[in-house]
Amino acid sequence: MVRFAVPEDAEQINVLRKEVNGLHVNGRPHHFKAGFNKELQEHVYLYLAGGIGYAAVEEQDGKIIGMVMVDYIDRPESPYRYAERFAHIAEICVDENHRKQGVGKRLMDFVKADAKAKGLSRIELDVWAFNDALGFYEAEGFTVFRRYLEYDLGK
Repeated sequence: MVRFAVPEDAEQINVLRKEVNGLHVNGRPHHFKAGFNKELQEHVYLYLAGGIGYAAVEEQDGKIIGMVMVDYIDRPESPYRYAERFAHIAEICVDENHRKQGVGKRLMDFVKADAKAKGLSRIELDVWAFNDALGFYEAEGFTVFRRYLEYDLGK
């Protein structure tokens, strides 16, 4: 079952986060820094302390096999937008040996239940075009509401 993560989970969470970082570095090497530096490793503690959101994990036989890190976003009203509070999935990863076994779905169900219980308006996530997880996100009910495009001047 999925549960909120605790500081003692940081090392195992970072094993999964290192995998996510590698995926990003391989997909956009000119954008993401190679290596899983100390600052990246320590970033998980912001989520474990509950300051900006939370981390949740699924554990099996003492090993964390999936994790999600969620930001709570509180956007004030502006001349362009209405005020809103929503959740943003910052990172999610399932151990490669446990994929397609429902772990990701259980993590998403946890995030959805938490957001609903807190009265948030929605859950956002962003995914890079090279990431093949898009099909999973769509199966979980996520839809495109905004697209970012780029024109690479270096080509």
